[in-house]
Amino acid sequence: MYVADSRGTPAPTVTAEPAAARGTRPGRRAAAVAPTVLALGTVSLITDVSSEMVTAVLPLYLVAGLGLSPLGFGLLDGVYNGVSALVRLTGGHLADRSGRHKTVAGLGYGLSALVKPLLLIAHTLPAIGALLALDRTGKGLRTAPRDALISLAAEPEERGRAFGVHRAMDTAGAMIGPLVAFLILRQAAEGYDAVFAVSSCVAALGVVVLVLFVPGRAARPDPAPGAGRVSLRASLGLLRRPELRRITLCALFLGLTTVSDAFVFLLLQHRTGLADRWFALLPLGTAAAFFLLALPLGRLADRIGRWRVFLGGHLLLLLAYGLLLTSWHGPWLPYAVLLLHGTFYAATDGVLMAAAAGVVPEELRAGGMALVQTGQALARFVCSIAFGAAWTAWGERPALITATAGLALCALLAARLGPGDSPAPRKAPA
Repeated sequence: MYVADSRGTPAPTVTAEPAAARGTRPGRRAAAVAPTVLALGTVSLITDVSSEMVTAVLPLYLVAGLGLSPLGFGLLDGVYNGVSALVRLTGGHLADRSGRHKTVAGLGYGLSALVKPLLLIAHTLPAIGALLALDRTGKGLRTAPRDALISLAAEPEERGRAFGVHRAMDTAGAMIGPLVAFLILRQAAEGYDAVFAVSSCVAALGVVVLVLFVPGRAARPDPAPGAGRVSLRASLGLLRRPELRRITLCALFLGLTTVSDAFVFLLLQHRTGLADRWFALLPLGTAAAFFLLALPLGRLADRIGRWRVFLGGHLLLLLAYGLLLTSWHGPWLPYAVLLLHGTFYAATDGVLMAAAAGVVPEELRAGGMALVQTGQALARFVCSIAFGAAWTAWGERPALITATAGLALCALLAARLGPGDSPAPRKAPA
């Protein structure tokens, strides 16, 4: 759909040609969604089909198939979700320094695609752990450059909407992935290798779409007057900005008490007695809610304030934990928990990046957003290990009670220490 926008014309710049950079034509009303956002959303959709196929079956494969303990799974899940934090700053810095956001993001997508076929020959925990670490390294490299491209392609007052559109497309892939994995497992008993093989092919397709459809190299934006050279020290120095420092600290505190998705699904399975063959469908419920609500909540954040929506999402997650702790065993329990879980992501994932983008200069956009992502990812890495250890030592219910109490405390702290906000300024009509 956007091949004509990315071929045969010079690459747009962020500052010299703002209308072209955002996919609009001078003198015309801005498009509802920039072509760059839609193209990146398509890449994320395809890539998430691949990654969520693996994610949907991984907990069951490791715990039921390989007999991994909750503590062991917590360690491996921490690696899966936390290793990317170690390279996000690198990815953001490389993108800012070179101005080649697409190239750096492409390296990340390519690395993850190369790892997927190797899961077919890895049947030991050390080998699987190493491959998952490489896969998350690719995710770490691509996330900040990709989100920077989205923020630079959108008008400041429309960033919540742009991230909502991208996250909705991304989550469409997260809906399709578990469904494909479920269908494969239904046709092939113990068909984990078949899931990994199909996932590899889909990941390669995502890289091809990135190369062909996402606009090429964007020139690095001119630094603001008085701004220093783009460097890793300059990116880290952004934490001296009070608003970005508050956003980063709050994301870190809340991440320390956000139980990993895999554990939420395992807890829900234990509460409901769900058969193993249906387990792969649980992520589909979360993804469906995320898909339906990402855009509406992104637009709501643009209107009433991004930090309010972000905190509201964590209150919904607290309610989901509360339902898992109650004695209610009604047939609607799985639907309620998954709806709340997905709404939490819709209210926080893209909204947090939209809030961070508003307090970071363009020339350090990827590095600044990577700071927030790194703090959150490291915190969730610690939470996965801690929750797995608590489950092993105390049992699943005491572990969840501890996490719920911690999340309530951190939500109160974030409400007090957070930057606060007001609705994004609206552009005056021409």
